[in-house]
Amino acid sequence: MPRLLLPLAALPLLLAGCGSIDRATHVATGFVSHQLCSATFVTGVDPEAFYREAVAPTMGPANFLLGHTVDRDKAEVTATFAGMAESRAAYRGPLGCIVLKDPVAPAERIALGEPAPSLLPEIAGPTPVEPTDPALKAALDRMFEEPGTPQRGTKAVVVVKGGKVIAERYAPGYGVESEIIGWSMTKSVTNALLGILVRQGRISMQGPAPIAAWSDPNDPRHAITLDNLLRMNSGLDIGQSLTASAGDAFDPSARMVFVERDMAGFAEKVPLKFQPGSGWNYTNGNTLLLSRVIRDQSGGTAASTLAFAHRELFDKLGMRRVTLEFDATGTPIGSSHMLASARDWARFGLLYLHDGVVGGERLLPEGWVDYSAKYTPHSDEYGYAAGFWTNRGDSGGARYRIGRGMPADAFMARGAYGQYVVVVPSLDLVVVRMGMSFERRNDLDSVARLIADVAALK
Repeated sequence: MPRLLLPLAALPLLLAGCGSIDRATHVATGFVSHQLCSATFVTGVDPEAFYREAVAPTMGPANFLLGHTVDRDKAEVTATFAGMAESRAAYRGPLGCIVLKDPVAPAERIALGEPAPSLLPEIAGPTPVEPTDPALKAALDRMFEEPGTPQRGTKAVVVVKGGKVIAERYAPGYGVESEIIGWSMTKSVTNALLGILVRQGRISMQGPAPIAAWSDPNDPRHAITLDNLLRMNSGLDIGQSLTASAGDAFDPSARMVFVERDMAGFAEKVPLKFQPGSGWNYTNGNTLLLSRVIRDQSGGTAASTLAFAHRELFDKLGMRRVTLEFDATGTPIGSSHMLASARDWARFGLLYLHDGVVGGERLLPEGWVDYSAKYTPHSDEYGYAAGFWTNRGDSGGARYRIGRGMPADAFMARGAYGQYVVVVPSLDLVVVRMGMSFERRNDLDSVARLIADVAALK
């Protein structure tokens, strides 16, 4: 399942005799400080409630070793681990939160100008849309049921059909404007920014990736393409960001996101595990390298990259409640760290539902959506495409989802703990589900049933 690489349930058992303990404890404190900072100062929820629901369950027995403080005056969160490690995260306005490194990232405050007019018509009024159909109301009721443990933790559901919200609901403390972290749904946003650059003729997905460290033709990584990075078949040996294991706190992918100052710089140094295109391994490092390409092609700084994302994507879709977070070098954390309202995630889904065209303007190249939803070989258990998960192609993941009620043409942005933007062209439908699910499949079955329920409406 797509998820954050951090379950620390086995960490106390590993605290003796491991040379990587220092890094592992800093992964833990980096995770806690960053996520509490984003939840407090971007989403606007109570940090203690968020900790109980979203952080403590990932820590398991190690939870009692962690401490945290929230300084609202400084807009900072500090996390500690048993006196062995400390991390501090700071809120930086439109740049969201960052774990401060040495040297400390500048306290850069960027003032975004007035957004350009949206090309996408309004999808709903200012208040949540309560469904009029009793069957759809019952379907929403089921999405918010909490039968027991593990928690499902649904926070927001938005159903868009025919370009309009026909049903939505929010948990207490959340609402139409709440910016919620998408985790790996951010990878799909990275896909869109790459597509825009391709349409503009500034990059190609084929040919050697523009990574200076791999420029030597004798370097086996020279053969890696941007397509390989987007499809997770680059072969780079950067751990994995997908399945749970006791050693996740020690995984290089976790270290990269929660300890390293230059995330893409860390990723570019690793060797190959397999030849590009010959296997499949889902790791955040691939997407962070793509994120740096986006940064470099849009001006080379956090400010220029954020301006590019707003000018070319967010503003045109009317995405007004969105925060893309950055590392200390100005590279967007395009693997996992974008927060947006559930409606804005739905607006993003509409871009792909409409083949990359909004308001008569083509944002993504012709054929890009089909490319993005095309199955990637070797990902059979999951059914991965290019920054999206897909029901297209013959994969075990697709067969499972189709068997639970998702149509065969559906594809989705998907993130840890049950974040979904499901696009179903055959039904003219986008479904968003956000939350904190620790259910084994991150509430996938409930999302599939909701889609089936909508398909059955008269």
